[in-house]
Amino acid sequence: MSMKIRLARGGSKKRPHYAIVASDSRMPRDGRFIEKLGVYNPLLAKDSEDRVKMNVERVQYWLGQGAQPTDRVARFLEAAGLKAKTVRNNPKAAVPGKAAQERAAKKAARNAAPAEE
Repeated sequence: MSMKIRLARGGSKKRPHYAIVASDSRMPRDGRFIEKLGVYNPLLAKDSEDRVKMNVERVQYWLGQGAQPTDRVARFLEAAGLKAKTVRNNPKAAVPGKAAQERAAKKAARNAAPAEE
């Protein structure tokens, strides 16, 4: 059984509230879980200490059992010092889209033409 430490969404429409849970990876996101490990409230300020609350001992237990954290939970664990910080690389994030590249090429051609005359 592969275990995940992930977020389970609660709260109402446009008012999210998440539980940090240990669950079997085959279960649905908001479905059955084995243990609730903490809470995450994204509506609070980023510097608020109530934004992310975790039971550190139980999280360490589940990591020791081989549970894999999801990307978002891994960031929480890195901030808490429970997991080594990993380097994330998304080289295509800053590359403009196709339409923006075409506009830039047209603009460059337009600016280059008067300079040659």
